[in-house]
Amino acid sequence: MAELLWQPSEAQIRKTNMYRFMQFVNGRYNLTLDSYDPLYQWSIAHIPEFWDCLWTFAGVIASAPYRRVVDDVHKMPGARWFEGARLNFAENLLRYRDDHTALVFKGEIQAPVRMTYAELYDEVAQVARSLRAAGVGPGDRVVGFMPNMPQTIVAMLAAVSAGATWSSCSPDFGIKGVLDRFGQIRPKVLFTANGYAYKGKKIDSLTRVASILKQLPSIEEVVVVPYTEAHPDLQAVPKAVAWDDFKSAEHGLEIEFEQLPADHPLYIMYSSGTTGLPKCMVQGAAGILVHHLKELMLHTDLRRRDTIFYFTTCGWMMWNWLTSALATGATLVLFDGNPFYPHPGVLWELAQSETITVFGTSAGYIAALQNAGVTPGSTYDLSALRAVLSTGSPLSVEGFKYVYREVKSDLQLASIAGGTDLNGCFALGNPMGPVYAGELQCRGLAMKVAAFDENGKAVIGRQGELVCTAPFPSMPIYFWDDPDGAKYHKAYFDVYPNVWRHGDFIEVTEHGGVIMYGRSDATLNPGGVRIGTAEIYRQLEPLEEIDDSVVVGQNWKNDVRVILFVKLAAGYELTEALKNKIRQIIRTNASPRHVPAKILSVPDIPYTLNMKKVELAVKKVIEGQPVLNKDALSNPEALAYYAHLPELQED
Repeated sequence: MAELLWQPSEAQIRKTNMYRFMQFVNGRYNLTLDSYDPLYQWSIAHIPEFWDCLWTFAGVIASAPYRRVVDDVHKMPGARWFEGARLNFAENLLRYRDDHTALVFKGEIQAPVRMTYAELYDEVAQVARSLRAAGVGPGDRVVGFMPNMPQTIVAMLAAVSAGATWSSCSPDFGIKGVLDRFGQIRPKVLFTANGYAYKGKKIDSLTRVASILKQLPSIEEVVVVPYTEAHPDLQAVPKAVAWDDFKSAEHGLEIEFEQLPADHPLYIMYSSGTTGLPKCMVQGAAGILVHHLKELMLHTDLRRRDTIFYFTTCGWMMWNWLTSALATGATLVLFDGNPFYPHPGVLWELAQSETITVFGTSAGYIAALQNAGVTPGSTYDLSALRAVLSTGSPLSVEGFKYVYREVKSDLQLASIAGGTDLNGCFALGNPMGPVYAGELQCRGLAMKVAAFDENGKAVIGRQGELVCTAPFPSMPIYFWDDPDGAKYHKAYFDVYPNVWRHGDFIEVTEHGGVIMYGRSDATLNPGGVRIGTAEIYRQLEPLEEIDDSVVVGQNWKNDVRVILFVKLAAGYELTEALKNKIRQIIRTNASPRHVPAKILSVPDIPYTLNMKKVELAVKKVIEGQPVLNKDALSNPEALAYYAHLPELQED
């Protein structure tokens, strides 16, 4: 049994949005649901009724109601949601127009900047007026090549208010990475900042933008936000206009919110693109809105008095997720820069100064804090903090314990997992439930999630494929340039008909939690036994000698053997004694089958631009296969260290 780390009191439970929602459901359907598990079971057995309740509970703004919630709850893909409804996503996020703080922006190179809900509405209205004057409307794409700053949110809301579809990349993407994405969707307007800051350095974006434009003829206007310079030189950028010159000079404008069908394209999101051109996933407005409201209001217990932060870039779906928090009236804290610059506690300093109540980050960041010996709880005043969210990769048991030991003992640690594909989560936090070390608290409401064994049967207490056996509103409405749906079908439905196979390896526990074991396409199979890579990473996290690691399976003599690459912490060498220590820890805490056949030292571990380890790329390199799209990596040069290693040609 996993170790219990936190349990909300009955008084805390009764104050949650989740509890209020449960009572709402009880009242509407004359039920006696009294805790999360029966609420979850009801939600997956009555999917249309659940989303109907959520729509009302969350106060979705729509100019026309839907005729039915979903046309066929057994059809996947292809289920139609909220047919007949007409609404605008931006209108739902801009429902507040008062002096409550909407956005706080902290960049490496400047003091915090604040924007109220009234100021946000006014600025969106100015930009929306100019976009419409530029001919932007339904069917057009507007894109951002931007840092995580207020103008990015303003540009998105302005574009969406006019009926355009939004897509974005963070400014650390290379030229090819941007073209691989935006080149497919042919946008009309590009928003960019003149540059961004990282580790105290100002990095120019306009040179890359000029090169990008040469291969993006669809762009009719480039709007440049001054960030690293007050008055950047735009002469080298064709069709460029400064932000202040682009937006309308009028104040007090009313936004004309284009009323659109529920499945009108809202976002275009991208797969990582490590195996070829990124897939362009088109997501509908109503589906994303209700899915985000469910996760933010119920699973994160977010409300107007909260201040929520997520360490993200505009190239990661957590930016889209965070932005939807505007619909709750909460204050959003945005950060641009390196989370360890100028010191490892910079984000906790921000949490203290802005009295952040919900702090979101990645499992990798938590592991880096732990390895650096950072103790936020004893260094900063985190009395306002009530929840920490973690995603991006599985959070280790030691990572869970670190948060409760060194951040705060009385908070909800919600490890969450889902994907860009659904712009949300399959498993996440439950403010009414306990936190167990190494476990995600629950499967998401109305998400019929299971772990399938090798025979395609749902299992409890055993590892299996993460699947979802019923449709959900935030599924992509289609893939771009996929007229017959073949790409969409191949991505999720070619293994189990009518069942979404996500590509993660999980275990659903006896008490309803979820344990993540890593990507199933990177699952190791020594001797035919399936092993999740996260099981090995968990054993390495407590070791001070190891800074990072990646583990892959190497095809070897008609079998698969486990190869572990380690990036050593400063001052350590990979001696035989250390190798034996690693093997012993893995053998004792996991199993003999988990023990690597080879342990090799490398100077760096490759990651995607969204900070996920690329096990498959490493596997391809060691087996002499090409990696097709290195532009999807944040440090593609690291792959060179894995090529032609003589140790991998030996027994």
